[in-house]
Amino acid sequence: MSIQSITHVEFHCADADRAAAGLCADFGFAAEPAPPPGAPQPEPAGLRVVRLRQAAIRLHLFSAADPAHPVARYVARHGDGVAVIALGCTDPQASLERAERHGARVLDRAGGLVAGFGDLALRFVPQPPGQPAAPPGGTLLDALDHAAICVPAGELAPAVKFCEAALGLHRIFGEYIEVGEQAMDSGVVQSASGEVTFTLIEPDTTRRPGQIDTFLADHDGAGVQHLAFRTDDIATAVRTVRERGVEFLSTPGAYYDALAERLGGTAIPVATLRELDVLVDQDHGGQLFQIFARSTHPRRTYFLELIERQGAGTFGTANIKALYEAVERQNAPASV
Repeated sequence: MSIQSITHVEFHCADADRAAAGLCADFGFAAEPAPPPGAPQPEPAGLRVVRLRQAAIRLHLFSAADPAHPVARYVARHGDGVAVIALGCTDPQASLERAERHGARVLDRAGGLVAGFGDLALRFVPQPPGQPAAPPGGTLLDALDHAAICVPAGELAPAVKFCEAALGLHRIFGEYIEVGEQAMDSGVVQSASGEVTFTLIEPDTTRRPGQIDTFLADHDGAGVQHLAFRTDDIATAVRTVRERGVEFLSTPGAYYDALAERLGGTAIPVATLRELDVLVDQDHGGQLFQIFARSTHPRRTYFLELIERQGAGTFGTANIKALYEAVERQNAPASV
C-alpha cells in the first residue's frame, strides 16, 4: 500500500477546449483518443472533458455549462486551475482508508477522492503497469517534476504532517526564505518512489505582504501555484515555446555575472543561460536548470515551470529568491 506516481492532473476550466488548444499549441501536448463507440464513457453528465498527453504527463481538462455544477463553482471561486491531483497507488482503497484514518475528508468514496489543501483534492487511482513509450520524434516535455502548493499562514506544518501521516510521503527539505521585507517558509515532501513531490509554501505574515499572500487572496485560498514539467533539453524547449509566443520571467544580468563564483562551471554555457533567462543551481548530485513562464492567468495566480535535471535531486532553492524577485517585477504596476 503506497503512493507511486502522479498519474494525471485534473484542471477545472471555464472552457476546456480553449485551454486545451493553448496547451497543445504552446507546449506540444496532444489530445488522447476518445473511447471507441460502445466503450464505457467516463465523462460525467454535464461536463466537457478533454484529455491531453505528452510523454508521461497527462492532463484532464473539465468545464461545465451549468453554473451550479461543482466544476463551474470551482472556476467561479478560483478561476481556471488545478482542482485534483491523481495519485497512482499499489492499493487505492487502502491508501484512501489510511488517509481517512489520519483525518482526510472523503469527498467521493467510489471515485477515491479526498480533500487535500483548500479546494485542491487528491484522487487515489490504480498505479499504471508502466508508461508507454514517447511518440516517435521525441517530445519537448517528459514528466511532471513537482507541484508547488501555497497554503495560508500557519498551515504549513499541518500540511506537511498530513502528507506524512495520511499519504505516506516524507519531508525531504525545508527552508525559510527572505527577500527584502518579505518572507515565506517552505517544506518539500516526496514519495518513496521519488515520483510524487509537493513543494508546500506559506507566507510569513509578520513581514510585508508578498506574492504568496497575493496568490492566496486572488486564488481565494490554498491551491497549486505552479506545475513543473521536466525536460531533457531545456534550451531547446525554451526556444521552441518562445517561438510559439510563450513569455518567461526575466532574470537580471547580475545573476549570470555571479554564476562562475557561485557554481564554477555549468553544464549549459552561461551565455546560453543568459540568452534564455534560465536559472541554474546544483547539489551533491549535479545541476538543475529551471525557468518560469509568465502567468497568463487573469488573476496572475497559476503558471508553469520548465526544469532540466542533470543529476540534481533538489529544487533550486538558491534560485527561489531570483524567482520571487522576478514575479515581483512582473506584478509591479507599470511606471508612468
